Amino acid sequence: MSEGSIIGSKAGELYKRLCKDEWNPMVTGLVVGLLSVLIMAWWRPWGAVGAIRNWGDWMVHGFATMVGAESGFLELYLEAPAGWLASSGSVIGIGFIGGAFISACLGGDFAFRIPPRLELLKGVVAGIFMGIGAALAGGCNVGGMYNAIGNLSANGFTMWLGLVIGVVCGLKYIYWEMSNITWGSGGAKTLDFPQSVKTFLGIIGFAALVIGAMKFAGIEDVDAIDAIGGVLFSGEKSAGYLQSLGGLIVIAAGLGYAMQRGRWCMVQGFREPHMTGDATLAKSVALSIFVVAIGAAVLKYGVPMRTDGYPVLAEANYVRGTFGWGSIVGGVIFGFGAMLAGGCGSGTLWRVGEGQVKLILVVPFFALANSLMTKWFNNFGADQISLERTGKLGKYVYMPDTLGYAGTLFLIGAIMITWYLVVSWNEESNKLIVDF
Repeated sequence: MSEGSIIGSKAGELYKRLCKDEWNPMVTGLVVGLLSVLIMAWWRPWGAVGAIRNWGDWMVHGFATMVGAESGFLELYLEAPAGWLASSGSVIGIGFIGGAFISACLGGDFAFRIPPRLELLKGVVAGIFMGIGAALAGGCNVGGMYNAIGNLSANGFTMWLGLVIGVVCGLKYIYWEMSNITWGSGGAKTLDFPQSVKTFLGIIGFAALVIGAMKFAGIEDVDAIDAIGGVLFSGEKSAGYLQSLGGLIVIAAGLGYAMQRGRWCMVQGFREPHMTGDATLAKSVALSIFVVAIGAAVLKYGVPMRTDGYPVLAEANYVRGTFGWGSIVGGVIFGFGAMLAGGCGSGTLWRVGEGQVKLILVVPFFALANSLMTKWFNNFGADQISLERTGKLGKYVYMPDTLGYAGTLFLIGAIMITWYLVVSWNEESNKLIVDF
C-alpha cells in the first residue's frame, strides 16, 4: 500500500470516528466539561434558556408593538430586547444549534422527523412547563443545575433534587399514557435526504460558522452595523463586546457538536436509572459537573498576581437567589416538562439541530412561557437572578463563602461520587426502577 493510500485510509478512519460514530458517553461528558470551562474562561458560562428567553422576548415585543400596548403588562415589552446577534445568550444558542446541525449532517443523522399527533401536542405542553420551571429555578438543567453546581452555587443541588422528582413523575405519566391514551398515534413521517446532500449542508454550515465568527472578530466600528439594528443588533453594544462573540459562537458550536455526536442529554441521565437501570449517562453527567467545578474554582479564585487579585470569572456568575423552594419546584416542573418533550434545555436545542420537529415545536412555547414568567417575576420583585441573600424564591448561597474553595470542591466531589455509586448499585439491584 502506498504512503498516499495509507494517509487516505487513516484520514477516513479519523473522519468516521469524529463525524459518524456515536461518541462514548464518558468521553463526551469530559469534552462537554472542558468546553464549559473554556467558554467560562473566554467570557461567561453557557446556557440554553438565555437564548430561548431572548427569542421569546422578541416574539412578545413584536406582538406588543403590533397591538400598540401602552399600559398593562405588555407595556414592559415595548422596548426592544437585545438583538439576536447582540445578546450573548442568543449567540450561544445559535452556535449550539449550528454545531449540532453540522454534526447531524456530517454523521448522516439530519432529517425532518415528524412525530405522531399526540407527541406534537405534548411538545406544546412540554415547552410551557419547561419555560415556567426554568423561570422559577433561575435556569434550565444547564444554568439552574449543571452550571450552577459547576459554578459552586448551592441552588444547583436543590434543582437537582427537583429534577429527579419531576423526571420520576413524568415517567409515571408516560407509563399511564401508554396504557390509557390511544388518540394521536398516527401522522408520523420522516423527510430524509441523500447523504451527499447532508454532507454538503454540513460543509455549508461549517463555512457559515467560520465566516460568522470572523465577521464578529472583525467588527471595529459599531456605527457601521447600527443601520442593521432591529432584531439582529439592537441594544447597547461596543466593538470589543461584539468581537468577543466570535469566540463565543465557536465554543458553543463545539458544545452542540459534541452533545449531538454523543447523544448526550442530561434528562436522560436522570431518567434511565429509573426506567431501564442504565447509569451510563448519569455517571457521565456527574463526571462532567465535577470537571466544570474544578475549572470554575480556578477561574473564580482571586490569585494575587492575576489582575491585582480579581478572579477571571466573577463569583456571581450562575449563582442564583433560588436556593430553596424556587429551584426545587422549578426543577420538578422543568423535569416533568422535559420528560414530555423527550429532551432537556440543551437536549432540545441539539435535537433541533438534527431536525426533530417535536423539539422545534417545543422551543417557541418554551420561549414564550419563560419570557412572560421571568418578566413577571422581575417586575414584581421576585428576580430569580438577584444577589440578595434572601428573596421570594430562595436564597443566594455561594458555597465558597461558607466552605472555602477546597471545602466546596470536596463537597461537590463527594456528592458526585455518591451519585455515581448509587446509580451503579441500581444497575445491579434495579431498586430505583419505576414499575410500568
